[in-house]
This record gives sequence, C-alpha cells and structure tokens, in this order.
Amino acid sequence: MCGRYRLSRRKQIIAEHFDATPFDDDWEPRYNIAPSQPVPVIRQNAGSRKLSLLRWGLMPSWASDHRITTMAINARSETVATMAWFREPFRTQRCLIPADGFYEWVRDWKFRQPYCFEVGEAELLAFAGLWDRWKNPRGEEFETFTIITTTPNSSVADIHDRMPVILPSGAYASWLNPEMNDPSVAMGWLVPYAGAMRRYPVSTRINSYENDDADCGNPVELEPPPQGSLFAV
Repeated sequence: MCGRYRLSRRKQIIAEHFDATPFDDDWEPRYNIAPSQPVPVIRQNAGSRKLSLLRWGLMPSWASDHRITTMAINARSETVATMAWFREPFRTQRCLIPADGFYEWVRDWKFRQPYCFEVGEAELLAFAGLWDRWKNPRGEEFETFTIITTTPNSSVADIHDRMPVILPSGAYASWLNPEMNDPSVAMGWLVPYAGAMRRYPVSTRINSYENDDADCGNPVELEPPPQGSLFAV
C-alpha cells in the first residue's frame, strides 16, 4: 500500500510543472502526508488542468456512511476496473497526485524502519489516482481521492509488496482525459515504474503524522537494530 508520501514543492511550482491552474487556498510544503488530509490533486475539465485540494481517502458517491472512507486510501490495479468502489471513477474520474517521494517501512514485530523512495533526484512525479464527490445528509459536498497501487519494482520489492503507480509524463494527457473511457487503455498505464529510483532510510519521526517538517524526509544513518530483531546481525 501507499500510506504516506511527501510533496515538498510550493503550489506555484507544482502548477507550473503540470501545466495546471492553481487553487486559491494556501499550501505549505508537506513532508509527511497522511490519509484524511487535504492535499493537491490535478484533474481535467473542459480541456484544461486544475490543481485542487481533495481529501485523501476515497468516498464513493453512493456511500451512506462517511466512516468507510478510511478503507479507500488505495485501490489495487488488479481490481480497480471492476470493484464497485472504483469502477465508475476509473472510467471518467481519473486524476494525478503530485508527489516527490513516498515512504514504506521495513518491519518485524518489534522494529519499524521507514525508507523514502524517490524518482531520480527527488523529481516531481505523479501517482495515478481516482476521485469522487460525496454529499452528506445535510447537502454538504466532499471531494476525495485514492492512490492506485501495483506490484513493486526492484527498488521496492524487498521492503514492500505494493507500490504506488507512478505515471510517465507522456501518459498524463490520456489519463486525465474524461472522454477516454476505455478501461483497457487506462489499465495499460498501471504497471511498476521502470525508471531510475533511489531509496534511503529516514527518521522514525515519520511514524507519527503529527511530525511534518523537512527532517522527516532527510536521510539518516541507521543505528543497529534492537536486539532480537529479525534485522539484527
């Protein structure tokens, strides 16, 4: 799964990179983005791209209970075109999730060591995402999204069995186009990232979503694992 990621660029840089119109709200660089938080998402409407703030954790438009949104921070590529949660958004409500790194953990029952994964030298990238709009009984609307995951590439496989789908820039236009509603075409992009990546250990401060500063994503020197850990020599 993908449960934490980083977006350390400012709003204007993100908008320029993806050729999108920025939102009006304030946005500060984020180093420890967690589910349920509002974050930048890129959608296309009437031929133009727009950067908007959506909440992470997809709420289907047909849902009657807002609490189930905690179940949909990710969508598996293998079932995204057929599951009721994602089937309709996958046809016409695809989006890009800007990021410049994501986190996964090496773990055993006593020990959790987070790692940051980047494309190139911390380049801006885009996860494949889906969005939906939900209205509560009071008529208030909420827009939410999920990140699509796939099998891992060689940079991730020994740490986790899933990774977010990272789209190549050449796929952005097709992925965002709401008129491109052929699931077989969209499925073609949901593969492990094949470009150059790097990874490095980061502070365990990332384990708490309350910590959100540049130190969360900086490389650290690993201390010897606790005695009894599977990773102890």
